Amino acid sequence: MTEQTCEIPVSRYQKFLRTINTDKHELSLRLYMVIVLAHWGEHLVQAFQIFVLHWPRSESRGILGQFWPWLVTSESLHYLYALFMLIGLWILRSGFYGRSRKWWIISLGIQFWHHFEHFLLQVQALTGKFLFGSPVPSSILQQVMPRVELHLFYNTIVFIPMVIAMYYHLVPTDDELALHQCSCSVVKA
Repeated sequence: MTEQTCEIPVSRYQKFLRTINTDKHELSLRLYMVIVLAHWGEHLVQAFQIFVLHWPRSESRGILGQFWPWLVTSESLHYLYALFMLIGLWILRSGFYGRSRKWWIISLGIQFWHHFEHFLLQVQALTGKFLFGSPVPSSILQQVMPRVELHLFYNTIVFIPMVIAMYYHLVPTDDELALHQCSCSVVKA
């Protein structure tokens, strides 16, 4: 009697996750960060327009919003970006180990809440039923902080642990380096 091997089929999703967290982890992180930084840039330009140039908030729409104003007023676009951030943090997490994983998970947790707030805004925009007696869609924390400042706050508190995670991922300890399955580390074994 011959011994048979039993291979467990691997789904396309599992192959995709393995690839972007091993062979393509560095490229995946770079692409993800380009999108994150572009979004940051939009918020920073909008803040500059409001707080330095003293433009009215309704006319302070970042760079792209100056050409396509609907981008700033579309809850769908903001929701899709929050969802993109959440999915990116989720699917890239298995490429992080040790200290970097802890910080990446912190960023993921904060983004989960940020996404929930955008989900509430999206539901309100779709249904026309607004929370807290507001005449427009309103998030929970928007009750204590204006929207522009709130988004700067959210982006900051998601971004900082993400950057710390990436730093620890690029400069791992020897124990963490032994677990790396990607080419991201600047430290060589």
